[in-house]
Amino acid sequence: MEIANKKFLVVGASGVLGAELTKQLRAKGAEVMGTASSNDSAAKIPAVAEVRLLLELTEPESITTLTEYLVAASGVDGIINAAGVVAFGPVSELKSETINALTKINFAGPLQLFAELHPALKASAEAGNEPVLVNITGVVAETPMPQLAAYSGSKTAIHGMLQGLTREWRRDGIRVLSARPGHTETGLAQRAIQGEAPQFPQGFTAEHVATKIIEAIESDEKDLPSTAF
Repeated sequence: MEIANKKFLVVGASGVLGAELTKQLRAKGAEVMGTASSNDSAAKIPAVAEVRLLLELTEPESITTLTEYLVAASGVDGIINAAGVVAFGPVSELKSETINALTKINFAGPLQLFAELHPALKASAEAGNEPVLVNITGVVAETPMPQLAAYSGSKTAIHGMLQGLTREWRRDGIRVLSARPGHTETGLAQRAIQGEAPQFPQGFTAEHVATKIIEAIESDEKDLPSTAF
């Protein structure tokens, strides 16, 4: 895919990895629309993004508002979902609100978003723009971990969905990638919605992970396993 002059939606552009993806896409000549979940966090979206949008993945109405705008107004050639939450600790201590947040933000919300943006991606394919959908899924989708069982489950769920979607949307000319990097130094572990992070070894930099993802988009890769990082 030639990134220059394509329209990309970066979900979670206010986060460390989403911001890095936004900057690298812009450097390649893409038009970037970045999302954040609140007005306060929207200020963290890099200034190079042409459009800042609000999106709360726990609220179906927010997702529909965004997708209707994109389908009707600007269209989209690429989607990169870099949003997510993490929780630590044994399953026996999980709070119901933690389970709901992990499910909605890491799986159900993105699933609704992708489904509702299918018309825009299909239109992009019909225009010859080689649309792509990327979800940052993580190594836990390959190797679920203890004390991360619920988080691993939410990521395994979205990874399984993406595998099916890869074949389902291939006929429409839409490429789907599940990106599964190992631990990345974004500060997410320190913002856990429950529990305390274990002592992780030094992780990848956001710059490294973003570069690998964008290279995969450009070279028409069909998968991004943990070994690709």
